Amino acid sequence: MTDLSLNDAIENIYTSLIADNAGLEEHIVALKAAMAREGVKEATFEPVRLAQNNRQGRKLMQAFFKKRGVTVVFAA
Repeated sequence: MTDLSLNDAIENIYTSLIADNAGLEEHIVALKAAMAREGVKEATFEPVRLAQNNRQGRKLMQAFFKKRGVTVVFAA
């Protein structure tokens, strides 16, 4: 696997979410690696790009990613 930039890893997450979470686990691993390389503590996502852009969907995403060691925040 090639080293992805943080932005590329986040784009892959968006793509996976749109495609019914296909390959999401692998993309989270890649995101964690990109975050570690770039020294970032939180992954920032744009709520309008999420498949389920409501409070419940955002909280579910945060909980799912937190179990995998990624802190998710949402852009204002």
